[in-house]
Amino acid sequence: MKNILIGVTGGIAAYKAIEVVNALRKKGHNVRVVMTKSAQEFIRPLTFQAISGNQVITNMFDADDSSHISHIELAKNADVFAIVPATANIIGKMASGIADDMLSTIAMVVRCPSVIAPAMNTLMYENRIVQENIGKLKSRGFTVLDTDSGLLACGDTGKGKLLPWETIVAEIERFL
Repeated sequence: MKNILIGVTGGIAAYKAIEVVNALRKKGHNVRVVMTKSAQEFIRPLTFQAISGNQVITNMFDADDSSHISHIELAKNADVFAIVPATANIIGKMASGIADDMLSTIAMVVRCPSVIAPAMNTLMYENRIVQENIGKLKSRGFTVLDTDSGLLACGDTGKGKLLPWETIVAEIERFL
């Protein structure tokens, strides 16, 4: 059994992370989930808790939260770290070394293989700044997956769709 740490950020594709966590758990892995505040606007932590069987980490400083394990311990215990979906915001934070929430702080200290699965509107994804930030992450050893093309939730068509959950799970398992 391997320890997989999944970060979920606040994009409409966050619901697809449920399938990633579910598939990894069914394969016998211990899956921990860290959700940003924005992610919780799309999906409640209880969903990931039920699927993963573990308390979901939602806040770095909540003393009443039984998941008070530090960002250092979470990072040290992970065999693979993945962010599904990775918004332009988290990609920018990571590329700039900003650590202002639990997920971005973990991203600064994690040393295991890391898989970043971007998902955002085509205009955001194709923005030169976002592409430069993706390039920075790749140059620093992060595996940044491509995106699919197609109809997006906003009605636009183009690049930026989250890859199918099966593809993301296969990428994560490649590092196990």
